[in-house]
Amino acid sequence: MSQLFDIAGKVAIVTGASRGIGQSIAEEFAKAGAKVVLASRKQADLEQVVAGIREQGGDAIAIAAHTGQKQTLIELAQKTVEHYGRIDILVNNAATNPHFGPVLEAEDSLWQKTIEVNLMGNVWLCQAVVPIMRQHGGGKIINIASIVGLNPGHFQGIYSVTKAALISLTKTLAMELGRENIQVNAIAPGLVQTKFAQVLWENDRMMEQVMMKTPVGRIGQPVDIAGLALWLASPASSFVTGAVFVADGGITLGSL
Repeated sequence: MSQLFDIAGKVAIVTGASRGIGQSIAEEFAKAGAKVVLASRKQADLEQVVAGIREQGGDAIAIAAHTGQKQTLIELAQKTVEHYGRIDILVNNAATNPHFGPVLEAEDSLWQKTIEVNLMGNVWLCQAVVPIMRQHGGGKIINIASIVGLNPGHFQGIYSVTKAALISLTKTLAMELGRENIQVNAIAPGLVQTKFAQVLWENDRMMEQVMMKTPVGRIGQPVDIAGLALWLASPASSFVTGAVFVADGGITLGSL
């Protein structure tokens, strides 16, 4: 393998790793030789994924952590260092979307929950992880945003607002951390076939519209996002920071 794409021995934290995009990223990182810490709310779900990674010869552990709770994220970083000694890669993937409807009809509690998980959780984890990256000469931060952070999704207003904020956070951190050899980038997936997006891809009418507008003629699979994350985690992307990579099968081209 080219050294450009070598992440063997690197230590990566992946949040929201018990299923979907996070699970796929964790699995692909492990296949590439990284030591992976999988995080999400439920330990039992994480353990199942970790067991599968270990069966394939990978090195991974599970640490339950709620992305909307600052203290658990501080402990996630601490436990990672206690086990593996360092943190080289952080993938902020965990997200929530509790409100489907007009933004002005959403209760304050729904705004607060979505902002805490989709934005502040990423801020808090970066606060915990970046000092550790500095100690070891740099690192990679990959934020999983969404195309609705670029153009708001219908009835997904709060989610769209938080993903737009995450994109802005990505660019701000890239500017502030660039000289410390910490690259910060975002991936903006389109519709991906995950449990998180099930309400969308199980809707026949919506899927028909999506297929008509998507040049590649299909929705995404988690591994489609994992491949891009693998590149962003590798030395091959060392001159790339503050960028937003759209992975949506071309739907945002708007030419169909």
